[in-house]
Amino acid sequence: MNQIDTGKFIAGCRKEKGLTQAQLAEKLNITDRAVSKWETGKCMPDSSIMLELCNILGITVNELLSGERIEGNHYEEKANENLIELKRKDENNMNRNAIIATIYTIVMVIGIMVCCICDIAISGALTWSLIVLSSVLVAWSISFPVILLGKKGVLTAMIAISILIVPFMYILSILIKVNEVFRIGAIMSMISLVFLWIIYMIYHRLRERKLLATGITFLFAIPFTFLINTTLSKMIGEPVVDVWDILSVFILFIIAAAFIIGDYAWKKVTSR
Repeated sequence: MNQIDTGKFIAGCRKEKGLTQAQLAEKLNITDRAVSKWETGKCMPDSSIMLELCNILGITVNELLSGERIEGNHYEEKANENLIELKRKDENNMNRNAIIATIYTIVMVIGIMVCCICDIAISGALTWSLIVLSSVLVAWSISFPVILLGKKGVLTAMIAISILIVPFMYILSILIKVNEVFRIGAIMSMISLVFLWIIYMIYHRLRERKLLATGITFLFAIPFTFLINTTLSKMIGEPVVDVWDILSVFILFIIAAAFIIGDYAWKKVTSR
């Protein structure tokens, strides 16, 4: 299985059907940029749209993965080769990620141990190191699934942070003996979680148009800025809006517009 051969095969089949990259992308509800990446061998079609792609091009998944038409007497042999290659690729990726995740965990553990030893040596007990310990454990719980599983681990990480963030704020308030940390932090955390889930859904829905997804994310950050300021104003008496907030909103709007315009321009260029 070769991405370059598969890309050339997709391009050839597309042309045989009299389709442009934009037309094929429209049928699959993706961007023509994604089709261009397939055909240049930069990446493979996502498994979720392989069957639909093959139906449009009039080929089988086995032929798609092989990058060529397959005669009947060689079909089973090629199918076995492709399955073995896919399994080997998945295993290699998982083994690499597992090694990185293990090293990452070991570094975390060493860091915690060093902090605890220093704390005991200085204070004679575990004091400030407990803050480090709880913070590192939460950070590890959120980041470990992404390191191990890549994009597939993002949802697990989102669920982890949704479950752990409020208890973490409560534990932190106890450790530093400041009740406001939990009272304010829990509410701010819940608002931030809603924003994070919105971002996740935006990127999931527009996974083939990252520029547009980024622009929309910056736009959504504007009302959330005002929401956070309003909440803090009621809780600690801070002004709802000051000059820095206005400047921040202006910058967010400019960045959002730049990404959205960039997505539109890129789409126009690639559709020619």
